[in-house]
Amino acid sequence: MKILLITDLYPVDEFDINTPLTLYAFVKEWVKLGHDVKIIRPNFILNSFVRNKKFYKSGWYGNLFNVNYFFPYWFNIKNKLRDYYDIGFEPDVIISHMPSGTIFANKLGVDFSACIHSSDIQVLTNPLYSFYFKYQLENSLKSANKLFCRSFALKNKLKSLNYDFIDDVYLALSGVGENFIVDNRKNIDTSTLKICTCANLIKRKNVDKLISAVKDFSNVQLTVIGDGKEFSKLKKMSDKIIFTGRLTHDDVLKVMKENDIFILPSVNETFGMVYLEAMSSGCIPVCTENDGIDGIIKNNFNGFTVMPTVASIRNLIQHIINSDTELLNYIRKNALDTVKQYTIEKCAKDYLELLIK
Repeated sequence: MKILLITDLYPVDEFDINTPLTLYAFVKEWVKLGHDVKIIRPNFILNSFVRNKKFYKSGWYGNLFNVNYFFPYWFNIKNKLRDYYDIGFEPDVIISHMPSGTIFANKLGVDFSACIHSSDIQVLTNPLYSFYFKYQLENSLKSANKLFCRSFALKNKLKSLNYDFIDDVYLALSGVGENFIVDNRKNIDTSTLKICTCANLIKRKNVDKLISAVKDFSNVQLTVIGDGKEFSKLKKMSDKIIFTGRLTHDDVLKVMKENDIFILPSVNETFGMVYLEAMSSGCIPVCTENDGIDGIIKNNFNGFTVMPTVASIRNLIQHIINSDTELLNYIRKNALDTVKQYTIEKCAKDYLELLIK
């Protein structure tokens, strides 16, 4: 089968370190299944500079065609796709991700399905986008054959907007590699509780609130993995916190295996692969209520949910410290059993089956 993915959320090459690998993981699995996959990466140049992304010239990069536009896909956008059309690729399935990808797919005048990210919800709800992009995205979603959401929380948010064109909404959930799942059976010692977090250290990740909640506990060790704009500010908050900086993926998993609890109280998450990776490493996950991976993480069953406030996080940590080891081991086991249901091999296959159904 020939599959065309249209999105700006795809790494152009190995040096494109600021782009998540979630959609790359889907494509990698589809190729393993024997499908021919091409990617069109429509790039609104101003948006790239605002996000401080590396600039790439228009053209082919492996199976990806990068195409740059100064304006948000005005005029005849096909003029710059001549090199793409020259290869004669006629897809059986077209799927768009992110607002720019979905608007672009609609302007191409092709049959496509669209997948909703947190960015789509922001465009549909933030007055900042009401002049142009909201209208364009609404029309594009209305034109799509099928709608997908990247998480349970996003599906609920989309449904709450009460658009009359929204009927069935499917899920396109991410997964971890089967080889990353480890059966970590060590008991949690609440007298020396080990907590870690991993994120791009920007404001909406709320790592500052986690540090504020943790720093007054004498029996809690917090390790912060990652780098970003907030790094220097966060380091000044407490000399008790361990900061590793940016690590390789293998080293991230190694640190997670050494910890008991993973907490990331971020907001406006599309999904949150890092929670699944923590679960696969033997950590009990903690996420923000009604956001990101909430729905897969179920409070007091396979993890915990919190409000993104210092008080809520602090109260949860105290609750964990007061809990008996048997209960915590039960939650950890459920977390491990849950992540076994969300392998990338299974999720990619399920997603494709829904696309062609």
